[in-house]
Amino acid sequence: MNCLRNISLLWCLAIACTPSKEKTIGTIERIDSALDSIISQEVKIEIIGEGFEWSEGPLWIASQNMLLFSDVPKNIIYKWTEKNGVETYLTPSGFTGESTQSKEPGSNGLLLDDEESLVLCQHGDRRLAVMNSTVDSPKPDFITIVDRYQRKKFSSPNDAVFHNYNFYFTDPPYGLPNQAEDSTKEISFNGVYVVPAEGEIKVLVDSLTRPNGLAFLPGKKTLIVANSDPDKAIWYAFDLTENDSVINARIFYDATENTKTEKGLPDGLKIDKNGNIFATGPGGVWIFNSTGNVLGKIKISEATSNCALADDDKTLYVTADMYILRIKLRE
Repeated sequence: MNCLRNISLLWCLAIACTPSKEKTIGTIERIDSALDSIISQEVKIEIIGEGFEWSEGPLWIASQNMLLFSDVPKNIIYKWTEKNGVETYLTPSGFTGESTQSKEPGSNGLLLDDEESLVLCQHGDRRLAVMNSTVDSPKPDFITIVDRYQRKKFSSPNDAVFHNYNFYFTDPPYGLPNQAEDSTKEISFNGVYVVPAEGEIKVLVDSLTRPNGLAFLPGKKTLIVANSDPDKAIWYAFDLTENDSVINARIFYDATENTKTEKGLPDGLKIDKNGNIFATGPGGVWIFNSTGNVLGKIKISEATSNCALADDDKTLYVTADMYILRIKLRE
């Protein structure tokens, strides 16, 4: 009996010492004790997918228990589920023509409209479009929502939010064959736009050099916009009036100095129901409160591009260059 007991004990110890196959990356930098109510001390930054060229636009589809995300250079949308891992979901995703010189032709930002239809920011086709099929039966068939302002083609719609039947989106030049001011760029500025449920498309902001990610604070009256410019790596705040005019434009946080020592720029962001802001930027994901105080950072060695909240704000998914990451938040 003692021999059997010893064998059993050794077997249990061997299992306990076997390295986990779970892959992790990064660390948490705690700047304010308020972060403890958002992320635990023992949290892991899990790698749930890897090998992508440039991952972007994560979107959690609760009805399907799946995460969608874009690989912009590959012109593909992938899906991830707990059961099956990463699978191809839709291709082509952002460029539907015969050939392109763009290095980033695919979809970027993804979102759902009020009918749970998939809306895509399409770099290659230079438009905001909706997939003409249900999310559980994807097809590369798209209906244009908007592709021009004053008869001029957009450069490459990048990220978007849907609120009160209106679409708000940014249009930097990243999907153009040449991101500089060349002949393929028809609109002289890089704008932030609103497409109202009724009426014409309207420019909200035309003064940012590289408008990128955007999100509303709770109450939907203040819009935060990331500027992905290494010389002006800034998150801006804009208050919106009832007729979608911008007032009280201001700097929310300036991270320009951080770009000199860390990978990444202000890019995609999401805001939880408490007003906590998860914003990809230099060095990883910055976590702000609604007044712009930095609570902490999810430090990641690769440039982060965007993030998505899921499970009633209990899970954060992050796209970081070749990786897809998952962070379990406080319940």
